[in-house]
Amino acid sequence: MLDLIINRLTPARLAEPAPSASQLEQALLAAQAAPDHGRLKPWRFLIIEGEARARFGALMADALKQRDPTATPELLEKEAQKPQRAPLTIIVVAEIQDSPKAPEVEQLLAVGAATQNLILALHAQGFGAQWKSGAASFDATVKAGLGLKASDHIVGIVYVGTPAEPGKPRPAPAGKVSRWTGV
Repeated sequence: MLDLIINRLTPARLAEPAPSASQLEQALLAAQAAPDHGRLKPWRFLIIEGEARARFGALMADALKQRDPTATPELLEKEAQKPQRAPLTIIVVAEIQDSPKAPEVEQLLAVGAATQNLILALHAQGFGAQWKSGAASFDATVKAGLGLKASDHIVGIVYVGTPAEPGKPRPAPAGKVSRWTGV
């Protein structure tokens, strides 16, 4: 398990095939095992595949046009093509709940942990994933088009497929670890 975690990279390019239904189900089960204070399960996963990817791309392009009426046709087309970068797209949503036990920040962290579990489970099965966000993740038009509430947060747009081009190795975490001694 440590080897899988340490050696996981974000692939530069993804291709067919996507995970099978049973492989995706296993990854989603792993996501559900994330730490979750209060057992609120504040996550939701929207699976977008096949022709729905083109419709999602059109939604993203429409939202961009609303945000920026001066967006060029080339930029709108680039936005519309984003879901085509992989055979499967998973929208990870945080549905924050009122909880005296688990404030919003803890629920968002739980959704992040669920997303990491999902990506690691896909990696363990030989698939790659790109965890993206960007303006579309925060756009009210995109949320509404996906059937989400205004209060929901899109935590990530995860593109999934078979790695077609490896990712770049990560540098060592120099300076990111220290020890506190109480002094």
